[in-house]
Amino acid sequence: MSKEDIAKRVRSARELAGLSQGLAAKKLGMHRPTITEIEAGRRNIKSHELSDFAKLYGVEIGWLADGIIDEDKVDRKILAAARKLSSMSDKDILTLVDTIKMIRSSGGGHAKG
Repeated sequence: MSKEDIAKRVRSARELAGLSQGLAAKKLGMHRPTITEIEAGRRNIKSHELSDFAKLYGVEIGWLADGIIDEDKVDRKILAAARKLSSMSDKDILTLVDTIKMIRSSGGGHAKG
């Protein structure tokens, strides 16, 4: 996988975790410009940093590193949703992500079940 692919996954994971670059940097003991450089693909990520990102963002390190998902560690509902997402257009996915961000920012992101 390319540095740019890893950078995109790191950025996506941070955004889905609901963290700003500044807050992520603070929690990781980094400077915000370092996060910016990593997410832009202009700076290599050290292996311990990749592990720290995975822990903070609540994702598997394998997914950040090479896009591989260990299906045994993923809730079946999430896998079903991911399969549906794979058939959506990029525009529809961006709309969905924006909607999720809006729900999270309004405090309505807690599912009951």
